[in-house]
Amino acid sequence: MKAILALEDGTLFHGHTFTGASAAGGEVIFNTGMTGYQEVLTDPSYTGQMVCMTYPHVGNYGINPDDMESAHIRVAGFIVKECCKEPSNWRSTMSLPDYLTGQGITGIEGIDTRALTRHLRLHGAMRGYISTDVSDPQRIVQAAKGLPSMEGLGLADRVCCDAPFTWNGTAMVPAKIVDGTYAWPGTGPKLVVFDMGIKWNILRLLTAQGFDMLVVPYTTSAEAVRKLGPDAIFLSPGPGDPAALTDLVHTTALLVNDYPLAGICLGHQLLGLALGGRTFKLKFGHHGLNHPVKDLETGRIEISSQNHGFCVDIESLSDVELTHVNLNDNTLEGFAHKKKPVIAIQYHPEAAPGPHDSRYFFTRFRKLVSRETGK
Repeated sequence: MKAILALEDGTLFHGHTFTGASAAGGEVIFNTGMTGYQEVLTDPSYTGQMVCMTYPHVGNYGINPDDMESAHIRVAGFIVKECCKEPSNWRSTMSLPDYLTGQGITGIEGIDTRALTRHLRLHGAMRGYISTDVSDPQRIVQAAKGLPSMEGLGLADRVCCDAPFTWNGTAMVPAKIVDGTYAWPGTGPKLVVFDMGIKWNILRLLTAQGFDMLVVPYTTSAEAVRKLGPDAIFLSPGPGDPAALTDLVHTTALLVNDYPLAGICLGHQLLGLALGGRTFKLKFGHHGLNHPVKDLETGRIEISSQNHGFCVDIESLSDVELTHVNLNDNTLEGFAHKKKPVIAIQYHPEAAPGPHDSRYFFTRFRKLVSRETGK
């Protein structure tokens, strides 16, 4: 079935759908990963976005139940050069087309993904719309123009948990909180995790560090957090513009003086805002598995997994030490407060997908908490 991807600037890409008659819209971005499409599809940070994979053949190894990063697909649409309809892998339980179709997600193939990627690099990420009704292409362009801009758009409410939960190693378990208090079941440092779109591999790695963890909705107040009695705070990744989450920025500013605190991606940006900094939108964002980052503390170069469209302005921060920079464009990738037990990185140390060069971040945070709390 024919399909068209229309960008807000009027550019059209003609292809075919591999998910049946449908339509979808969102910010169009590209991901340079050669593998890991299942983790990309289920990463909550891609909410509101249609992802173009630059690798030409996607779906080869199918879908399996073990590589999910959340409960369901989060992307608004999926764009590939060629979709493999018959995967070949012993772990596969479903094909990519069946997975997308089963959850009502539009997929388009047969377009020139290299041309689309080049267009986005030259002109920036932009709103787009996919439709299988190709009778009036200009109507599809207008549909793209009618979508909300990512700037100023808060999307955490679409992906965060409805109620507090814990992680048992493989699944989320509802947490019992009575009159605002919680009986922490473990013996490790008590960690409250703000959920703006947490990836499951982050929960796995925090658990591996020995944290007694409670995940709460990002709307939880500072007063409610204090009543829970944590030893430390963690801010998760998530989608959308960090500057739109003004209440959470205020909550973070209240908590940053009282607890060891770490943040990843959106959590990194929120910490930057809470400390008086500014954020800005990148031209086409960083999305892929091969971004070189320099750890300024060790001088080590690591290949990182990245997925963000916004960034903290280096010049806007004070009383912080820069810890990581992106070697492609020299943007900020990490900082530590000079006086407070606060660390944050912009990229994804949990990978899933991607290399494991940066997993030491979780160990650093664990040591920081131990140093501050004695636990």
